[in-house]
Amino acid sequence: MSNINNLSQKNAFLPLIVIFSMLGANSGFAQQAQVDVPRDISSAYTSLDLEKCHLITQAELGMPELTIEEMGTMGGQWLCQGYNKSIVYVAEGDLRMVVSYGEDALNERASNQTLPAFNFVGDTLEWRLRTEQSSASATPEQVPFATILRWHTESGDMAQDKGEILIVTKIEPGNTCHVAHIDAKLTPNANQVARDFADHEVDGFNCKKDDIFYVPS
Repeated sequence: MSNINNLSQKNAFLPLIVIFSMLGANSGFAQQAQVDVPRDISSAYTSLDLEKCHLITQAELGMPELTIEEMGTMGGQWLCQGYNKSIVYVAEGDLRMVVSYGEDALNERASNQTLPAFNFVGDTLEWRLRTEQSSASATPEQVPFATILRWHTESGDMAQDKGEILIVTKIEPGNTCHVAHIDAKLTPNANQVARDFADHEVDGFNCKKDDIFYVPS
């Protein structure tokens, strides 16, 4: 886990938006599907396929090539396209992953948050969207305020069952972080529970002070 932290700290200067803009609007980057639900909140889904994301190179970071030792612990960093062509940053190190969002993803708390167990992320991101009226447009916009992503965990012991954790992440510039961890195998209707946390706990959640919700607690 420490190598993920070091990775993010080393590259805190990384202008993600510059690299992202150079990639262009690639229709194969991610596919987006939207599902309407009651009220002014809805869900949209995008794929999170690292093979279709952009692998960030050391040269793009303006950094020297990794040593053999570093190669063994730092799995890589990727730029993926999320809802409405937004930035999704994914990194892997020590067999654990982090996912952060936005132009300043590397400086968000989410860029240093993972799970204690070895883990890898699922291939579908659920975005919780709120209808907002923009002053720049007469048409209401669907603005993402949280994501829900399934993380798969394993202990390294083949005799133990693998776990599944739904992580609810708040999306707000300067205040992007994990809000809730829901054990999908121990929680009935885990997907709906995750949506409820996104819809009712994300607003007002302070990434610097507030503790993550765990279900079961």
